[in-house]
Amino acid sequence: MKQNKTLRNVIRSALFLALAYVLPFLTAGIPEFGSMLCPMHLPVLLCGFLCGWPWGLAVGAIAPLFRSLTLGMPVLFPKAVCMALELAAYGAAAGIFYKLLPRRRISTYVALLIAMVAGRLVYGAAMLVCLGIQGKGYALSAFLASTVTGAIPGIVLQILLIPIIVELYARREKD
Repeated sequence: MKQNKTLRNVIRSALFLALAYVLPFLTAGIPEFGSMLCPMHLPVLLCGFLCGWPWGLAVGAIAPLFRSLTLGMPVLFPKAVCMALELAAYGAAAGIFYKLLPRRRISTYVALLIAMVAGRLVYGAAMLVCLGIQGKGYALSAFLASTVTGAIPGIVLQILLIPIIVELYARREKD
């Protein structure tokens, strides 16, 4: 039974990694639109919820680096490195808090919001360090613009879609 669960998680994680790789192509023509919708975040968060924190962490860490190394987007340093840390935090936090909280609909939202905040804080800290290494600064206004105000459409999309998909998955697993 445990082997079946592990195999399912490997397959699902591969699917989520593929989605994280492909979804940004939908917004490739308008990079600003991609930054607003955060297309890589959806599969990583779902992976954390549906496969567990280790899988979400791994997919989150790999996805931006894989895209950067194969496509050149996002730029490897500092963007892809910081995104890898951010997305790893999303996947891990989603999985951890979804497992810890009671199985209620509101708990999915709480776990999602914690993951979203954790990931954004990790991204901000990583950018601060990476840009500091380059001798550049990272102001609070730049952090808020890139992670909150500039990402509102993606945040709304995540809050609307992820709990619904997680709920549908949970129902399917019960049957």
